[in-house]
Amino acid sequence: MTRMTRDFGDTMQKDAVPAVSADVIFASLRFPNYKIGVHNQIMEAKDDPKVLSMKEVVARETAQLLEQQKRMSVRDLASKFEKGLAAAAKLSEEARLREAASLEKHVLLKKLRDALQSLKGRVAGRNKEDVAEAIAMLIWCILQVEALAVQLTQREGELIQEKAEVKKLTNFLKQASEDAKKLVNEERAFARFEIENARAAVQRVEQALQEHDRMSEASGKQDLDHLMKEVQEARRIKMLHQPSKVMDMEHELRALRAQLAEKSRLYLRLQKELSRAKKGEENVPHLYELEGHETLGSYLQIQPCSDNAPKLSKCSIQWYRVAAEGAKKELISGATKSVYTPEPFDVGRILQVDIISEGQEITLSTTGPIDPAAGLGTYVEALKRKHDTEFNRKASSDSIICTENSYNAVAKDSSIEEENEKAEKENHNTCNLPLSYYITPHLKLNPVLKVIRGSQG
Repeated sequence: MTRMTRDFGDTMQKDAVPAVSADVIFASLRFPNYKIGVHNQIMEAKDDPKVLSMKEVVARETAQLLEQQKRMSVRDLASKFEKGLAAAAKLSEEARLREAASLEKHVLLKKLRDALQSLKGRVAGRNKEDVAEAIAMLIWCILQVEALAVQLTQREGELIQEKAEVKKLTNFLKQASEDAKKLVNEERAFARFEIENARAAVQRVEQALQEHDRMSEASGKQDLDHLMKEVQEARRIKMLHQPSKVMDMEHELRALRAQLAEKSRLYLRLQKELSRAKKGEENVPHLYELEGHETLGSYLQIQPCSDNAPKLSKCSIQWYRVAAEGAKKELISGATKSVYTPEPFDVGRILQVDIISEGQEITLSTTGPIDPAAGLGTYVEALKRKHDTEFNRKASSDSIICTENSYNAVAKDSSIEEENEKAEKENHNTCNLPLSYYITPHLKLNPVLKVIRGSQG
């Protein structure tokens, strides 16, 4: 009985000569340089490791890039692990078949040897020697087969040991695969987390950029407006500080006005002295006198001329208007203070004031009729057009329009009479009250205009 078994010679021969891996990096990518030395010996020329040619550098970098490209990924490890697992299962099955075959061989050889021994005892006759020789030859063959079986058993033991190592390697690969999968999952989760953080950071940066753009636009507009205001202010300041003919004319006009006012005061003084000389009262002491421009828009004030003059607060005062000298006096209602502002009705008339103190009556009068103020009609017409506007102008003796009624209406209370007199003295040259303060709402402007125009005509 003969049993056929697989021949593992080819498999063992293939395993004995492993194939060259694709990951192998050779020491050199070119043929070596040989030199012929003494006694025709072949000597390899040693290159200087410090000096590398451009070709070697390019070759080395190419090899490194190929090595990086050929590194096994997790998927390659998994595929190789599956292949190794299948090969290990195949080897395990082959080892089991070999073990069963070896047991059957031992049994068959033992039975064959026993059969030959029994056949040797039974053989007799002339062919006994030939049969004995044949049996001896068979026994020797059996012994050789047993020796081969022993070697095969040893080989099978080695295979069993290799099988155990393969199992260990399989377990190691399984553990490595699980660790690799776990690591891949962790890296994937970490990558997702980093991606989400990066997206959130990008969104925050975009929002910050948008907010910055909005703020920069708003601040740019504000800066532009502020810059325009500064430019306008600078232009205004430059125009104010830049000398011009208008400013020179204004200064000259102010100087001329001051000279004219001084000459007017001198003229009034001389005219008063002349009138006294005509009346023969040159040597008579005067206790009071009228000061102020006798024009519409200014005011007249009683000033004491002597230290012996009684206080005006203890005197009775009454203002009158006279059409001509020697004509009948016209009492001015409410004009009972030491200060009087000529009205438009006083233009072309002489003003007189009676001062009664301790039974003594003193009469003062203007040197001539009240003159109309230049430009008064224009101011009154402007007031008529813009009755709600306050004309906050610096007052001078020829530019303020005041009414006696309004002024005296303010100063009717005797408890503030002294305060009003002090204020009038302090504000003799300057008055910052609005123009509408001096013209009361009940004053009719049309008759005023008629009086002014008639006096000017």
